[in-house]
Amino acid sequence: MARERPPEAASGAAARPRRGQRLADAADARLPVTEGGALLRKAFPDHWSFLLGEIALYSLVVLLLTGVWLTFFFDPEMREVVYAGRYVPLRGIRMSAAYESTLRLSFDVRGGLLLRQVHHWAALVFAAAIGTHLLRVFFTGAFRRPRELNWVIGVTLFALALAEGFAGYSLPDDLLSGTGLRIAQGIMLSLPVVGTYVAFFVFGGQFPGLDFVSRLYGVHILLLPGAILALVTAHLILVFHLKHTQWRGPGRTARNAVGKPMFPQFSATSAGLFCTVFGVLAALGGLAQVNPVWVYGPYRPDQASTGSQPDFYVGFLEGALRLVPPWETNLAGHTLMWNVLLPAVVLPGLLFLVLYGYPFAEQRLTGEGGREHHLCDRPRERPVRTALGVAGITFYGVLLLAGANDVVAATFRISVDAMTWTLRIALVVAPVLAFLLTRGLCHALLDTEQERLRDGVETGEVRQTVEGGYEESRRPVTDVRPGAPRPPLTPAGPSPGRRTGTPAPEHPGPAPRHR
Repeated sequence: MARERPPEAASGAAARPRRGQRLADAADARLPVTEGGALLRKAFPDHWSFLLGEIALYSLVVLLLTGVWLTFFFDPEMREVVYAGRYVPLRGIRMSAAYESTLRLSFDVRGGLLLRQVHHWAALVFAAAIGTHLLRVFFTGAFRRPRELNWVIGVTLFALALAEGFAGYSLPDDLLSGTGLRIAQGIMLSLPVVGTYVAFFVFGGQFPGLDFVSRLYGVHILLLPGAILALVTAHLILVFHLKHTQWRGPGRTARNAVGKPMFPQFSATSAGLFCTVFGVLAALGGLAQVNPVWVYGPYRPDQASTGSQPDFYVGFLEGALRLVPPWETNLAGHTLMWNVLLPAVVLPGLLFLVLYGYPFAEQRLTGEGGREHHLCDRPRERPVRTALGVAGITFYGVLLLAGANDVVAATFRISVDAMTWTLRIALVVAPVLAFLLTRGLCHALLDTEQERLRDGVETGEVRQTVEGGYEESRRPVTDVRPGAPRPPLTPAGPSPGRRTGTPAPEHPGPAPRHR
């Protein structure tokens, strides 16, 4: 027979919290547990251009996973060994332990070649995704207040990605990477006064030295990855704190963010993107050969690899070195090698100085630094900024092409000198032409868009008027891209102007061009 509890006992049992509730209270007292609900409901705008940063993040994850596995088999030593592995053409050849372990990893370790190539492809995609993500931020104006610090972090991440890629590319000690290291030593020697000391310190003596690979290995697997992970963490924290930028549209203002909640919709999309990135990188590693070090052979200081080309992210430096004439100056017993110092030291320094300072310079010139910006600009709405970006891309493209001038000349059977002089002229003329063409195209797009909103869209039907003439039938605009103005056309605001970063119109329609 069941007994009834006294009323006071029942009320006491109800007053005591359950075990799960006690655990939740204990966790909340030590961790921000209850605050996580707002984080899970955080909105992320749904547009493909916002996924470029995620591609870089997931490429970094693949890099870390494959890199940890590769460390189990790579031997970062410069001691001389005789190869006796499975690759017959190199048997009996003297080489460094680093190169021998790379061959063993490629031919003797099950799955070693696949993971080594996945690692290399992930490095290429990582650098490309960061660069493309920075371009998206630049062209949409997402670097303005309050996101200047995140822009600085992004540019620093790009610089570290270049350094990390070059460090990993140089570790196998094959003939191709050794040629790149020889160029790097020449760049160090071009530094006035201290160049010799810097080169001796880095290589541990005369090139190539016996300590460089072991030193570079620690930088590649510890220092640079640690700095990259720290900056990525800071970048993500700022993204969550400042909220995501978004395109203009119905219901989207500078005070809200419209998109998928972080859980479960955005998390599912992001997980699918990670699987896609991982699958594509795995397919590239298995199907597309990259950096076949066994073809190049071990590095020897008295040899150079014919037609050697670096990875694309440092190809512009190679091109700059090839385009600058052989200028030298003898001053107080010191030789200044301008043909190396200018393209390999001064040019990259100026490039990153411009990237770091552009957000602050634009906001100062336009007076926009006093207010926050959370809505993306369309590139056509900022003709000068867009033209500057396209001119920079053109400048980079000419340098990248110049880095392969010997290969292009041999392929198309043209003179290397003619190719070099053509690229020297193009390096000056092409960015200017790209700037003028892009700015004019942006103004033309704005005019066309304004006319389309005012007059409507052509239907393809022609009607006869009462007077006997003919007129074209038009219908109102109904399909609008993200960020584009919507009908009806509102009164025009300030014109785009001719200065870099002139404030974008706050109204939903495009700004007219003053003729």
